[in-house]
Amino acid sequence: MTKRSILCFGDSLTWGWIPVVEGSPTHRYAYQDRWTGAMASHLGDGYHVIEEGLSARTTSLDDPNDPRLNGSAYLPSAIASHLPLDLVIVMLGTNDTKSFFRRTPYEIANGMAKLVGQILTSAGGVGTPYPAPQALVVAPPPLTPMPHPFF
Repeated sequence: MTKRSILCFGDSLTWGWIPVVEGSPTHRYAYQDRWTGAMASHLGDGYHVIEEGLSARTTSLDDPNDPRLNGSAYLPSAIASHLPLDLVIVMLGTNDTKSFFRRTPYEIANGMAKLVGQILTSAGGVGTPYPAPQALVVAPPPLTPMPHPFF
């Protein structure tokens, strides 16, 4: 039986960031405690879940403090390196709400639309015959207020 491959592309929620006092280094939650690990466990052996999370990642913004955080700049490479894929789940957008970006909800939605477009046009990757995967956009669940000056 061929396993279905799912790429989970996101930010700190996908990476497994454990909340700490601002400015302190953090560790990750154990794989089985992250949403990607829980999903893999529930889906079972017929699925291969690939975790592609990076704390502070945005949909399509260049962060002045770290150029690696622009999701749309990295997504095509991430997809190409993991093909064949059946599905790419995108859970991003929270970091786009940081006050210094001054992004409107419409602009954040456009950033997400750019990512979806990249997924749906990724057929072939780098010299392969693989089709483009499907795309699923997931909004982070509201858990608690975020009293942080960056958001």
